[in-house]
Amino acid sequence: MAVKFEHALKEYPQQRAGAARQPGSVDQADRRVPVNLRQSGPTPVEMLISTRVRKSPYWHLSYEAGCWRATVYNRMYHPRGYIRPEDGGAMVEYESLINDVTMWNVAVERQIQVKGPDAERFVNYVITRDATRIKPMRGKYVILCNEEGGIINDPVLLRVAEDEFWFSLSDSDLELWMRGVNIGMGFNVSIAEIDVAPVQIQGPKSEALMVDLFGEKVRDIPYYGLMEGQVAGHDVIVSQTGFTGEKGYEIYLKEATKYAEDLWYTVLAAGEPHNLRVIAPAHHRRIAAGILSWGQDVDQETLPFQCALAYQVPRNKEADYIGKQKLEQVREQIDAGRPPFSHIMVGIRFGGSPVTDYANDFWLISGPGGGEPEGYVTSPWYSPELETNIALAYVPFDLRTVGTRLTVHLPVEYAAADGSTDVEAEVVEVPFRPSVNPNARERARAKGIDFAD
Repeated sequence: MAVKFEHALKEYPQQRAGAARQPGSVDQADRRVPVNLRQSGPTPVEMLISTRVRKSPYWHLSYEAGCWRATVYNRMYHPRGYIRPEDGGAMVEYESLINDVTMWNVAVERQIQVKGPDAERFVNYVITRDATRIKPMRGKYVILCNEEGGIINDPVLLRVAEDEFWFSLSDSDLELWMRGVNIGMGFNVSIAEIDVAPVQIQGPKSEALMVDLFGEKVRDIPYYGLMEGQVAGHDVIVSQTGFTGEKGYEIYLKEATKYAEDLWYTVLAAGEPHNLRVIAPAHHRRIAAGILSWGQDVDQETLPFQCALAYQVPRNKEADYIGKQKLEQVREQIDAGRPPFSHIMVGIRFGGSPVTDYANDFWLISGPGGGEPEGYVTSPWYSPELETNIALAYVPFDLRTVGTRLTVHLPVEYAAADGSTDVEAEVVEVPFRPSVNPNARERARAKGIDFAD
C-alpha cells in the first residue's frame, strides 16, 4: 500500500502540496459531524451510471445537448457541464447567461406536493416564514429547520391552490421527513412527490423568449409569482424564479415523464432567435448574487444566523413551527454577544489565478499573516464583472467584519502569477453585485428590519 500511496503523490502533486497544511486547527467543536476539510484535490474516477440513481425525464435530452459531466442531486443525475474545458468550459456558459438566454435541466428540484384541508396549517408548521401570507399562485423562498434550528432544506415553495403547495426541493430529502412529522401531528393532508419536472429559463432575453412561448401576459408575472400555461399542448406552471441574479423563469411541466421531449424541443425552437444555449446551473452567477447551495454552503447543522439567512426567522410569527424555540433562543444569545457557534458565513474577494471551475475541496483560510487555518471557503468562482475571484466562506465570528484581511490557501492550479498558493483575501459585502430582482433579505434591509415579511 505504501508504494501505491507514493505513486499517488507523484501523480497528483496538489495532494502533496496540501498535505503541508492540515485542517485540524479549524474549530468545529460545535458540529457533530465536522465538514471534511482534507485537501485531497481532484480524483480520477468515473461516475457509475446505474439504476440506483434516477435519470430525470430530461436526462437523455441533456446528453443530446452536449452534457459531458454530472453530479448527483436528490438521488438524481444532474448535468453540470455542456461546454468542454478546451472550448472555454463553464465561463462560456456564463457568457450566454449574462448576455442572452439559457435553459437548464433542473428536474432534480423534485416536487413534493402537500395537499388537503390542512395544507396551510401543515406548511406553516414546517417552514419558518408565515405560510398564511402566501396567496394562491404565489411562491416564496423558504427554509425548513429541525428542532435544533439546523437547516434541512431551503426550497422554493409554490402555492398552486388554496389547499395545495409544492416544495421545489434543494439537495436534501424532505418527503420522508414531512411524512414523519405528520405521523405525529395528524394534519389532514396528503404528502407525496408528483410527476412534475422543471426547466429554468435564465438570462436578460428570458422574458422575450417566454413571451414567444406564452404571450404578453407573462410580462405581468411578479417576482415569485405563478401563472398557468401550456407548452406544446401540455399543462405547465410558470414562475418568475431561478438560481441566478439575472431575470429568469421556471417552467414546471406536469406529467413530465410523458411529455419531456415535447417541452424541451419546443423551448429549443422558440429560443433560436434569442441565441438560447443549454447550460448547467451557473454557480458563478448565484455566488455573485449571494444565493446559497444546500450541502455546499449550508446543511442540517447550520443555523440560519450563521449563513445570511437570519431574515428567514421572523420576529412576528405567532404560530408555532419546528425549531422556533431554539431559533429564538439563539437570537437572544447573539443579541447578548454570546453566539452559540464558532464560525459565520462571509463574502470574500481573493487573489490567485481566475477560478473557472468547481472547487474539489473546501479551501482553507488563515488570518492575514497566514499561519494555521481557522476557516474555509465553500463556494469560490471568478467574477468577470468584478475582475476578481469571489467566494462564500466560513470564518471565526471575530473575523466577520467587512474589510478584515485574510489568507486563502489555494490548490496549485489556481496559484498566483508568482507561484504562491497563499493569497490575500478581504471580507466584503454580499451580494457581490446587484441582482435584477432584489431578494427578500435586501428588501428587508431596505425597510430597516432584519426579517422578511
